[in-house]
Amino acid sequence: MNIAQNIERAAAHFPDHPAILFEGQRITYRELLTQVDRTARGLASLGVEPGDRVALYLPNIPAFPIAYLATVKLGAIAVSANSMLTTGELRYVLEDAGVKALFTTEALMPAVTPLLGETLPAHRVIICEGRAPGCLTLTALGDGHEGPFTARDMDRDAPAAILYTSGTTGRQKGATLSHGNVVSNMYSTGHALRIDPTDRAILFLPLFHCFGQNFIMNAVFNSAATVVLHRRFVPDAVLDSVTRDGVAIFCAVPTIYIGLLNAGAPRERLANVRTYFSAAATMPVEIASRWHEIYGKPVYEGYGLTETSPFACYNHEWKHRPGSVGTPIEMVEMRVLDPNDHELPQGQWGEIAIKGPNVMLGYWNRPEESAEALRGGWFHTGDIGYMDADGYIYLVDRVKDMINAAGFKIWPREVEEVLYQHEAVKECAVAGVPDPLKGESARAWIVLRSGASWSEEEALAYCRERMAVYKVPESVIFVGELPKSSTGKILKRVLRDQAG
Repeated sequence: MNIAQNIERAAAHFPDHPAILFEGQRITYRELLTQVDRTARGLASLGVEPGDRVALYLPNIPAFPIAYLATVKLGAIAVSANSMLTTGELRYVLEDAGVKALFTTEALMPAVTPLLGETLPAHRVIICEGRAPGCLTLTALGDGHEGPFTARDMDRDAPAAILYTSGTTGRQKGATLSHGNVVSNMYSTGHALRIDPTDRAILFLPLFHCFGQNFIMNAVFNSAATVVLHRRFVPDAVLDSVTRDGVAIFCAVPTIYIGLLNAGAPRERLANVRTYFSAAATMPVEIASRWHEIYGKPVYEGYGLTETSPFACYNHEWKHRPGSVGTPIEMVEMRVLDPNDHELPQGQWGEIAIKGPNVMLGYWNRPEESAEALRGGWFHTGDIGYMDADGYIYLVDRVKDMINAAGFKIWPREVEEVLYQHEAVKECAVAGVPDPLKGESARAWIVLRSGASWSEEEALAYCRERMAVYKVPESVIFVGELPKSSTGKILKRVLRDQAG
């Protein structure tokens, strides 16, 4: 078994079919396989062996899938590093993973240069765009290494990729995914979204993130379909691409759907899309309802985490339930547990736990944290939710985001759902802040729509009419924007830190 067998199959059956469309380039599966094989042989010539770690410190460019697939084809382990990391943050990732080689670009070298010789020798740094003194280019790495390179047959439990969690709650942890984890997820994604070779899926989410890397890139390659690759989400460029490139599958995070709604994206510019999909954060019900009303199709929601490769749960097309993230995908089980890890009855809130072939091997170099997260054979997500009588999962919030106000539990998502129903609200976030009397109190941060007017007094009065008094925020702050991660998640930790 090897993840990279996905492009070997695609190249065998659809050699001239486009694998990647990117900034005017059209890379067929035959061409992609040739570049991957050259790169795999080049890595081997540098002394990279099965089990060695190879870092990808790259933006969304074709070199990312080339470097990734070459690494796993060789049997080495692909380490994804957020392309916005500083030198200190990058040092931590490279040293924690024990990286042997690094793919990057000239534009990102300022963060890498201080580490040369100290953490990594220059001759094992491969530049994929531009040049840097003492470093190989991607082209030079493959020179003289022509010919097929068959993917090594790896055990299903052999590590294939380390994806470092976003670090929104502290020091980054490397979730270690096996070949079996990723392969099972590729097939489940293809089945759920019904991807076939005629499909084109847009990819502007970061490739260093599990959503972009596995759910989109690997799943699309596994179906011999086409990745329409963008460096980042730029609304007009993405909408133009949807029309020009015939995009059928549109995967995004809730903040992107919110942005397109608020910008009034014309319906005709999205006419090619047959499937809208959202994950990585909870989609507010009000936003999903507005999208369906305006664009004529629902946004199907999935649920998962980096630790689950990421796909775990899907709001199935044949029985879509607004507000739910659906039921577990094939071969995956999900439970709702109390603090003692006992399964709770339907309808009761508790921590969501997951078991299946998608669950990670553990956190790299963190045996105690791995054992805690995977206790009893179930991955404990840290997410609070409940299950209905038909097995559909509903997310409530993150355990860490729960607000304890004088003993009353406040789940931010409940308050946010109410706020999103007001016409003046463009975006919002609710988090707990220190309170000398209650210990914690709820505070709402609100971004207003252009031209809208709403005062704190009006917002609080609106909340009092629609929720229990203990859930009403103690204060409301109007801001121009909310802090977000590279994947579009609202960073409540930053809001809490600022409040503190």
